Amino acid sequence: MNEDPMTQMKFLLCCLVLAVLGCAGNPIHTYAADAPWPTIGPYGGDARRIAADPGNSKHLYLGTVSSWLYQSVDGGTSWKRLAKLSKDDNLVIDSIVVDAADPKTILVGAWVFNGTGGSLLISHDAGVTWAAAKDMEGQSVRGLSEAKSDSRVFVAGTLTGVYRSRDHGEHWSLISPEGSKELHEVESIAIDPAGPNTIFAGTWHLPWKTTDGGATWHTIKQGVIDDSDVFSIIVDPKEPATIYASACSGIYKSLDAGENFIKVQGIPATARRTRVLMQDPVNLNVVYAGTTEGLYQTTNAGGQWARLTGPDVVVNDVYIDPANPRHVLMATDRSGVLMSDDSGVTFHDSNDGFSQRQVQALLIDSRTPHMVYAGVLNDKNYGGVFVSGDDGTHWKQQSAGLGGLDVFSLAEAGDGTIFAGTNHGLFRWNGTVWERNGTITAVSTNQPKPEVNPGKHQTKLTSSKHGTSKQSATKHGEAAASIPAGPGAGLKSDNKPKKAAKAGPPMLIESRVNALALEGEVWFAATSAGLYESSDKGVTWQASTGQPVLLSAKTPEKPVTSKSHHSKAAIAIVPPPVPQPGVNYGFVGASGPVVYAASRLTIMRSEDGGATWQSLVPGTLTSVEAFAITPSGQLWIGGREGAFYSDDKGDTWQLLKGLPTAGISGLTYDPGQKRMLLTSWQSNLIFAIDTSDKTWKWWDGGWNIHQVKWLDGRLIGASRFDGVVMQPGGVGDAAAPAGR
Repeated sequence: MNEDPMTQMKFLLCCLVLAVLGCAGNPIHTYAADAPWPTIGPYGGDARRIAADPGNSKHLYLGTVSSWLYQSVDGGTSWKRLAKLSKDDNLVIDSIVVDAADPKTILVGAWVFNGTGGSLLISHDAGVTWAAAKDMEGQSVRGLSEAKSDSRVFVAGTLTGVYRSRDHGEHWSLISPEGSKELHEVESIAIDPAGPNTIFAGTWHLPWKTTDGGATWHTIKQGVIDDSDVFSIIVDPKEPATIYASACSGIYKSLDAGENFIKVQGIPATARRTRVLMQDPVNLNVVYAGTTEGLYQTTNAGGQWARLTGPDVVVNDVYIDPANPRHVLMATDRSGVLMSDDSGVTFHDSNDGFSQRQVQALLIDSRTPHMVYAGVLNDKNYGGVFVSGDDGTHWKQQSAGLGGLDVFSLAEAGDGTIFAGTNHGLFRWNGTVWERNGTITAVSTNQPKPEVNPGKHQTKLTSSKHGTSKQSATKHGEAAASIPAGPGAGLKSDNKPKKAAKAGPPMLIESRVNALALEGEVWFAATSAGLYESSDKGVTWQASTGQPVLLSAKTPEKPVTSKSHHSKAAIAIVPPPVPQPGVNYGFVGASGPVVYAASRLTIMRSEDGGATWQSLVPGTLTSVEAFAITPSGQLWIGGREGAFYSDDKGDTWQLLKGLPTAGISGLTYDPGQKRMLLTSWQSNLIFAIDTSDKTWKWWDGGWNIHQVKWLDGRLIGASRFDGVVMQPGGVGDAAAPAGR
């Protein structure tokens, strides 16, 4: 299509940026906080660390598990993205310290999730720009602290050991024994407020102490259960001899600067993994313990403890406002930030602007304007399904009955009923609560295994120096070989009478439901354990096997062989192409009576509503990662090699040429605009492809989006870790630059 020169130049520059990013290394630097498409919720997710500006207790910073740093200027009531500290989404920001001498200087310690790398990053302009400390390059930073007696001194704990800086974090040196087999994997750091040379280090195996700035170290394990991971250490600011330490074995207190510990009583064994300890800065007898089973508090310096929240709250950090100690914040797994204004007696969500949800499924309600559903993963009771009735401006959790399950798919039936496919089965929304969908009808026919007819029509496998080949068997006057031409042709049983079909015991779909096709007389569910079908609107389901048909010659599956006792010749038996139980079907869709089901390696096609099936070859794709069907029956698939389409029901495929990205992660047909919406894991670009002439438009969404929908004149997308994102309002489709 024709383009103006400026549009051409903009597109080419965008492609050049993608190419450079794809070829570059993996340096740690920051990325713009203001992405082109705003995130709109649902709010919440994983929060790791909270830190305050020493001069303004309402100015807070919040670390996440996906490389993002947030800030709040109203004491945690609302949040805004400040900076992304890595181009990847796997940097865990577990330590944040604001320099007491210069609040514009922020130090962040981070580590790579499921990796051994990380970094220590510094900003001197309140988080606008960042740089990695060269001396800490690649270090997995797990703990970080500033000396109260000397603001120039910072100490960091890493998987390697203990590092110290004496110049506000610009330069660092190792102060624990190099190559030590004991003092490493440092999870927590504390510095004596009376002097910077006394440092406590909690490791994955007991705590350590130095009183001479790291020249010598000794373990302080007296009273601590052996092999305890020490998650947190705090030193009383007025009585430095009083120390609290938390470990996987419980909470410990020392009254002699750590030389001897006493195990604190009152925390149940199930909640002993105390991730953080925090002392009230005004009333030092009040200490909070954030555990994997809720928040605990003592008001008498550890004498007794009481749980303030439910056991489902996983606490990563606690912040107590020094200007108002009744104002308490928690950073949690799944539920984001929780706030209390009564010293922890009650808590409420405080996640406005904080969106770290992993959205797997999006559904636009066809009957209710402005309504959109989002299905999320990994958030248990705080996740499930969220619904918005105002184009994503506000969200409400609608997960009653799901029991904390992950939601992998959402679909709407013709009568408006909403279905959710989870990691453990299928659910139907009844208007108030999610109900498990109907039972599986298990049918056993008790049919004997067929054997090959040992008559004249056989195919013989012979060997030659050129390899194995098929040829006609002519010995004893046998006719030329042929493969039976119809379902069941050439096969016979052992002549035993077939028993009547008998229904097996009722059961529920327990596998992961990846996709649903709820059109027509027969519904289909693609699951991790095979394909299911329903003929009664989802009340009951049965495994979809259909009637076996023969594979075409181009199908890549290899034939298996069997020998008949009537002949020494090996007979080629071609396995029937039916949806196989146990196969992980990721996609299913229908266009009239034509139904498709796809796994990563193959596509099944039925042209009679699932009665019979044929196996297709997915072009040159090594793995099917995306799948969609247009109302006209045009079939689209995508994966690492790009996007392919078929106008003949999948018999042949054509590559969509000219697309400046591969690694296709999502394909969704937009019926209103009659186009295919495409996303890629290799870029932040979203493409809208005209399915007739294959021209396309594109947008830079600013996020890694894997599914896109069309809602009220704007595109809305499901991101990997940042919730739902939406095309900026008021611009609509006209804002999309032309492509190709």
